[in-house]
Amino acid sequence: MAGRLAGKVAIITGGSRGIGQAMGRAMALEGARVVLASRKLEAVEAAAREVAAGLPEGSVFARACHVGDAEQCRDLVAWASDHVGAVDVLVNNAGTNPFFGPLLQISEEAFDKTFEVNLKSAWRLATDVARRLVTAGRPGAIISVASVLGMRAAPFQGAYGMTKAGLISLTQTLATELGAARIRVNAIAPGLIDTRLAGVIVKSEALTKAFTDRTALKRVGRPEEVAGLAVFLASDESSYITGHTFPVDAGYVAM
Repeated sequence: MAGRLAGKVAIITGGSRGIGQAMGRAMALEGARVVLASRKLEAVEAAAREVAAGLPEGSVFARACHVGDAEQCRDLVAWASDHVGAVDVLVNNAGTNPFFGPLLQISEEAFDKTFEVNLKSAWRLATDVARRLVTAGRPGAIISVASVLGMRAAPFQGAYGMTKAGLISLTQTLATELGAARIRVNAIAPGLIDTRLAGVIVKSEALTKAFTDRTALKRVGRPEEVAGLAVFLASDESSYITGHTFPVDAGYVAM
């Protein structure tokens, strides 16, 4: 029986661990050929081997890409298109959060790095993939991993929250501009998920409690609990959905 993503090619940035790796596994299980991208080749190759376990050969590919570098972003899309197939799905998942503290104390260097990796890379990759889809007359799906911190105040994570709010705006604008070309653009806004990126919070009982106390489910999420929504948004099951941001947050934004 064919999977829900059979015949599709997907690029997932930040694919060496956490949410990106979980999305890669979920999409590959549904029949997609998945290109996992991350800054360090050794790490993303290891992740690709884990994702590919038990799947047919040629289901999962690894590619080094520092999304903060414009040339490497272009090379990623070109390589995937030439060696795997025309890209149908892009998942902008790569992210960084180099500073935890008040906005009054963040350095310009940390501010710029956060925007370069979290927001500018998503714009670069989304527009590259979209141009190729438009030229070929093909439909497609672009998914960006935002955050509930882009939907609410983000104390001590201000620059990070600003980039995620920017991703939500980017999603809405691209969805509007690309709808006629049958390219759907949506975002996922995770709450507190147990990943390395969220480690400073997850490892602190007090910080974790401050978040989970504001949720309905009162717990931290797992990467696999985000991956299923990504599969849905990449599949034809969501063919009438575009321009939206979907929280996966234990009810955080509802409280």
